[in-house]
Amino acid sequence: MDLRLYDTLTREKRSFVPLDPKNVRMYVCGPTVYDFAHIGNARPVIVFDVLFRLLRHLYGADHVTYVRNITDVDDKINERAARDFPRLPLNEAIRKVTEQTAAQFGSDAAALGSLTPTFEPRATDFVLPRADGKADMITLIQQLIARGHAYEAGGEVLFDVRSMPDYGALSGRKLKEQRPGARVAVDAHKRSPLDFVLWKQSSGDEPGWESPWGRGRPGWHIECSAMSAAYLGDVFDIHGGGIDLIFPHHENEIAQSRCAHGTSAMANYWMHNEFLQIEDAKMSKSLGNFVTIRDLLADWPGEVLRLNMLKAHYRSPMDWTLKGLEESAKTLDDWYWVAADLKGEKASDAVIDALSDDLNTPQMIATLHALRNSAASGNERDRSQFAASLRLVGFLSESAEEWKGRKQQASGIDTKQVDMLISDRAAARARKDFKESDRIRDELAAMGVVIKDSKEGTTWEIAR
Repeated sequence: MDLRLYDTLTREKRSFVPLDPKNVRMYVCGPTVYDFAHIGNARPVIVFDVLFRLLRHLYGADHVTYVRNITDVDDKINERAARDFPRLPLNEAIRKVTEQTAAQFGSDAAALGSLTPTFEPRATDFVLPRADGKADMITLIQQLIARGHAYEAGGEVLFDVRSMPDYGALSGRKLKEQRPGARVAVDAHKRSPLDFVLWKQSSGDEPGWESPWGRGRPGWHIECSAMSAAYLGDVFDIHGGGIDLIFPHHENEIAQSRCAHGTSAMANYWMHNEFLQIEDAKMSKSLGNFVTIRDLLADWPGEVLRLNMLKAHYRSPMDWTLKGLEESAKTLDDWYWVAADLKGEKASDAVIDALSDDLNTPQMIATLHALRNSAASGNERDRSQFAASLRLVGFLSESAEEWKGRKQQASGIDTKQVDMLISDRAAARARKDFKESDRIRDELAAMGVVIKDSKEGTTWEIAR
């Protein structure tokens, strides 16, 4: 099957040809761990997990390396540490914040049905030269200076964007057309207003490392250049992240990596997911619609969030709604009922085809619905493929009984009472007392229980 992926750099959908089919390599920018991740942060987690699963299916689980970093040095982290742990030394407080929030993120990602990446490096472990010889930030900066792409000025080390004629190719911003905007610092010590920081000084109350340029800390962009090179090499297959990272983060990563290593590319395919909004509005704390993954997991199973996210193509903007969640929950209830207790050995070719077309998850879901109908009618081949396909893309992590039981427990419904009422209703139907049967159905509905009658018998679920 021909895997085709949209490449942001070339602005076209291209056939995926790995540098080495026995070692397919992907890097995705991970969280800055200073607070709970919001639902928008979940989109790249889920999208690139689907791609990871697809690559493992196509090339073999042992032949795919997926790196998702953790940024644990950042001014927002410093602020959170000083606020939450004012009595601790800053470095100790920072460690507490980052360990807690990294653990929270990992727990949230797992609850969303995502596999653990092959490596999850922390930025602070790659600042100084390492005993194992893996790439580090200080050495990369030294290479950039030696190659004439970086310079010291004003206590900082800066990347000289004019030293790279094709800077701006990823974002489409031609260097000669770029001007400093409201968010670009215009400092007298810069050769160009667009030059960006590789290393900056740290004050006594800020985290810092000793370097050839004095005690300081790295700029944001150099972190990913070091960590990707450490595990994936100077050039690798796929680099992913949210669309908001195209400029300046990914643009600057490309500049640093290519210029430090003397290569024509950093990654051969650049993939970016679009933004997410809440109920047709941009998510914002000021609007009161800022929703964390943890908030949603308190009310919904992670697989419901996962399915809801995949209903929109990753390159399309998405509107996150309560109605959508309710529909996703009903769909999963049905899928669990049909397939949860089937083993399933081979995923459907139609599902793989949909995913191979630039992760066309809406088409994948349409295919799953068609498979479900055939599976429910008793077609054993389709039942097996339906179950295998769902597991391939991160669903059916529980048994049908576990899924039903967890929902029931969360609802506070007395399951013994429900089962007794359903038994009474069955007896009423058997003696053709349909008035009593309808009364029991209405009583169950008032309890928040929906019943489904079929030739196999009566099942029930929690109403949403």
